[in-house]
Amino acid sequence: MLLNKKEIFKKTELLKSLDDDALDFLSAHALEKKLGRNEVLFLAGDKADGLYVIAEGSVRAFRTGMDGREQVIHVEHAVTTIAEPPVFDDGNYPSTVAAETNARVLFLPKAAVIDACLAHPVLALAGARLLAKRLRRCAELVESLSLREVGQRLAQQLLKEARSIGKTTADGIQFTQPLTHNQLAARIGTVREVVTRVMYRLQQQELVKIDGKTVKIPDLEALASYAETEIPPSNDNK
Repeated sequence: MLLNKKEIFKKTELLKSLDDDALDFLSAHALEKKLGRNEVLFLAGDKADGLYVIAEGSVRAFRTGMDGREQVIHVEHAVTTIAEPPVFDDGNYPSTVAAETNARVLFLPKAAVIDACLAHPVLALAGARLLAKRLRRCAELVESLSLREVGQRLAQQLLKEARSIGKTTADGIQFTQPLTHNQLAARIGTVREVVTRVMYRLQQQELVKIDGKTVKIPDLEALASYAETEIPPSNDNK
């Protein structure tokens, strides 16, 4: 059963503290849009007319380099908001956003969000908290890309997946890898060939076991230690 707009808004970190009148006001202004997998919602630099609530599926925010390489900044799943900063600073959209899976989103015009903030200060406070969290996450991404080697970044990505979707088995933590090597490369700031090479090295060191799309991590603490201390060969530092 599909949730209606108001029910969806109640589940988001940004809007959950609003009363029914405010939620009804925003629901009346919300426009629904459906996206196919990899369909672009907006481009970096586009004029920002509002923010989006992800009702179903997931989307990724990314920037594309001059060489065409994609660097994923963050991935958001239902039910959450995306593209909040331009609503408050009158700037353009800072990144391109595309559907990671088939998705349904709700568009909230900037004017409606600002009116709701003025009438309900709790929304402005929630916005400030959410933007602070986004800023902290961006700082962590910059630290990872600038101070950690690619092997460490891949280990961190695998740890994140293990902790979010992994299941405990007799052989350790096991999960189905949802990403291709190209997608992993976009997450950790490298290219597919390097991901393949580093993944092979992780298997040689028995830190991970790969069988098709199935990933097994025998010792989570050992992989976490590797993520903090590993210094790979220089030709992997891309």
